[in-house]
Amino acid sequence: MITAQVEPYADALPELVALYHDHWSELAMDKEYPEAGLDPMWEVYDQRDASGQVLLVTLRETGKMIGYFLGFAAPGLHYRRCLTYHSDIFRVVPEHRGRMGGKRMVRVVIEECRRRGVKRVFLGEKLHMPCAQLFAAFGARPVERMHSLWLS
Repeated sequence: MITAQVEPYADALPELVALYHDHWSELAMDKEYPEAGLDPMWEVYDQRDASGQVLLVTLRETGKMIGYFLGFAAPGLHYRRCLTYHSDIFRVVPEHRGRMGGKRMVRVVIEECRRRGVKRVFLGEKLHMPCAQLFAAFGARPVERMHSLWLS
């Protein structure tokens, strides 16, 4: 049985770390540059977690983590009175895709955002691994496209 649930970031961190490298290997661009290697700013995640901003939803099958959806809920930089959620990273491990795990996680993210009083949710996707259909199923619509340029 696959379940999606909110979990404390600090408690789940060892399992997340074990999954991060494969996630990076699958999605990262500019891997040829040493500066683009996976090197999270753990201290920033810890600070945001301590301030209550981190929202982590995990996907588990019989207790084993098979996916995660991590983001931050904080006042918007441009809209101080609007508590805003920004997704950071999410993934379902490849062998468990196609079983509605992504949809389960997004549903729990939205429910938890509502519970926390979030007014606006931003869900990001990589254009080279699109998931707009998933987000559209919850009523989200595209609002911005980011462009990347590596300066070497």
